[in-house]
Amino acid sequence: MIKPIPDYSFEIAAHHRGFLRVAGVDEVGRGPLAGPVTAAAVVLNADKIPDGLNDSKALSTKKREALHDIILACADVSIAHATVDEIDKLNILRASHLAMERAVAGLATPPDHLLIDGNMTPRGLTISSETIVKGDARSVSISAASIVAKITRDRIMVDLAQQFPGYGWETNAGYPSKSHRLALQNLGVTPHHRRSFKPVHNILYQ
Repeated sequence: MIKPIPDYSFEIAAHHRGFLRVAGVDEVGRGPLAGPVTAAAVVLNADKIPDGLNDSKALSTKKREALHDIILACADVSIAHATVDEIDKLNILRASHLAMERAVAGLATPPDHLLIDGNMTPRGLTISSETIVKGDARSVSISAASIVAKITRDRIMVDLAQQFPGYGWETNAGYPSKSHRLALQNLGVTPHHRRSFKPVHNILYQ
């Protein structure tokens, strides 16, 4: 099966419906046991779409890093987070939506239409929008948002790994890898762990 390559067709369709500023929105970090959830909103310039945009998971780290810098240089980009406290208080889905809402609100010029990765529109987003399942592999604007969000969050986890060595966050980004789960049992729970997530909760209350 040939994997689709993201293109600008969703954006063009929105332009034909009269929307001028179309933003792609995506988040990263729902699955980890530690760290924030991070979202990005990106409005690409139709004349300067970077080559090679794709779902961030389909790209090498080197390619992601290069594209991240190009996107920041040629597009309107906003990045936002929801904290571990917010994740534990609200639940991970609502917190990831909150991060998306904050990312959209942070754009220098408000967009008039959103292309949102997934199948749910965050309830705080009241402007025109559409959801696109697997959008990061179908729309270049969402691809760009997924790349920026992933690089930003990975860098946060590398910084946190220096403060809390032993959990392997510099390589696992807080996801529940075998070594991370083992470190949780041996080293205990840090302030950056999500207490509402079962593996962390179980260690706290065993």
